[in-house]
Amino acid sequence: MTVLLAACSASSAAEEDRQAAPDATVAIQPADRSANVPTDQTVVVAAQDGTLKSVTVRSADGALPGVLSGDKTRWRSTATARPGTTYTISSVAANADGKQTEKTSTFSTVKAAKSFDIQSITPSKNTTGVTVGVGMPIMIAFDQPITDRVSVERNLLVRTSKPVEGAWHWFDDQHIDFRPRQYWPAHTDVRVEANLAGVHGGKGMFGKRDLALDFRVGRSQITKGSVNEHVLIVRRNGRKVREMPMSAGRGGVMKYHTTSGIHLAMSREPVTIMTSPGIGPGQSGYYRMTVYNTVRISNSGEYVHSAPWSVGSQGHANVSHGCVNVSPDNASWFIKNTLIGDPIIITGSPRPLEPTNGWGHWQETWKQWLQWSSLKDGPTLPFS
Repeated sequence: MTVLLAACSASSAAEEDRQAAPDATVAIQPADRSANVPTDQTVVVAAQDGTLKSVTVRSADGALPGVLSGDKTRWRSTATARPGTTYTISSVAANADGKQTEKTSTFSTVKAAKSFDIQSITPSKNTTGVTVGVGMPIMIAFDQPITDRVSVERNLLVRTSKPVEGAWHWFDDQHIDFRPRQYWPAHTDVRVEANLAGVHGGKGMFGKRDLALDFRVGRSQITKGSVNEHVLIVRRNGRKVREMPMSAGRGGVMKYHTTSGIHLAMSREPVTIMTSPGIGPGQSGYYRMTVYNTVRISNSGEYVHSAPWSVGSQGHANVSHGCVNVSPDNASWFIKNTLIGDPIIITGSPRPLEPTNGWGHWQETWKQWLQWSSLKDGPTLPFS
């Protein structure tokens, strides 16, 4: 009995000697009641002498997402805040004994004088369907000029099912496009995430909303044609699947030469009304005609299309006003078997395709492409 009492006394003494763990403290940035906080400033919540149990950053429009560090002592926001918005930060931390400390803070972001939005994004379901060719660029047009290109570009994310090196390219203040360094790998899934809500786009101007787009790259189909050899050869996944006699631009004046370069299929049109460029009714050389089964390859009026009137010249001579003429049977096959974004490469003409003529993105070398990128090249992100 005496031994047991001695043991109990020793245990009680140890309990009395052990000091209680210090209370956890929480530090928050931005500071409480801060005003005119930039929308891209990261919200940071840090715990000392403890770990974070919960952190929420909320406004009337919803929550600001964030991530917790591996040791659970630091939380940071992962998205841009909305302009002209008040956020409440609520946090709970606990010390080593499990004792909890709560802290609440508020901040307000800078107000927006105006907003910008994505006016159009290509490819899209409405214009091209969800499966595209291996040369397809991602093209974004904004409704306002962007002066803070870095902030906007770093919030444009491209995720792919296969690793791809690529970069964005500003054509002007309202147009930014993405292309891979080389053609997309066949059968790649792609997601574009434009996380632009609250992103700074210029003085007093912030993004209106986020937008996401999913599309798929189909099989690899590349068509090559020579204006000197008068033939188009279509290869799918490296194997020749079609050879088509053709007739290209007759020349004489530059506008009647078919452009040389890497074109992309821009549209597939069962019926197209074609008119003479730069010539009006009643003038010499004027024409207006209905053409069937056309695949557009530039903005300067070039198509691969059915031309029953020139079948006799196809494979032998160039007689068109600049388009690529093929037989009705070949045109019917080509429009059915072409995806938007398929490369159509024409060689042998003295007239080069300009990078801004339609989707002439592949006319620029990779070095030239990167000159107009704010963040330069890098790998795409995996699907999360």
